[in-house]
Amino acid sequence: MYGFRDYVVAGGLLSYGIDLPDVYRQLGLYVGRVLKGAKPAELPVQQLIKFEFAINLKTAKVLGITLSDNLLALADEVIE
Repeated sequence: MYGFRDYVVAGGLLSYGIDLPDVYRQLGLYVGRVLKGAKPAELPVQQLIKFEFAINLKTAKVLGITLSDNLLALADEVIE
């Protein structure tokens, strides 16, 4: 189990974690607000709300693991 989908693309079994492009987008918005004069201490704290769940079926097959259809349906990405 990994925190980033890139590990699953490289051969890991499962990942559940943040969506990095979304994090960078939010970071850019914060930087933009600071550059426009906002005080960092006055900016609201934001919590990430977008997460990705990825499964690599090739790795599951090599490991001899059978994943349920319900689990596969929950995945944002299934790599075959």
